[in-house]
Amino acid sequence: MISSVDNVTNLSMTRALGALGTQDSASATETATPSAAAAVAGDMSFSSVMKNMAVDTVNTLKGAETMSFAGIKGTASTREVVDSMMQASQTLQTAIAIRDKLVSAFLDVTKMQM
Repeated sequence: MISSVDNVTNLSMTRALGALGTQDSASATETATPSAAAAVAGDMSFSSVMKNMAVDTVNTLKGAETMSFAGIKGTASTREVVDSMMQASQTLQTAIAIRDKLVSAFLDVTKMQM
């Protein structure tokens, strides 16, 4: 069992997750909000909004992975790990729903007669 925990620690170091600080879901939400607000205030192109949403999604998923490693190591509480994983799950479901809508819209446009 101890060797398994050591292997997880080594894995987190190879993915550069050891350098990341553990954060709870409240701080992850705070870091995701300013970039979306900056996109709305500054550049309002569709591509920049989608880019910022993708970056926020990746950051949320990385934060959840980091928090799960912290939970395995025993440095994070179960509540923090569960909150982080639930937020990552909701973020991933939202990204999938947006992707499905974009694909559906693209298919509708390609079916139009010119």
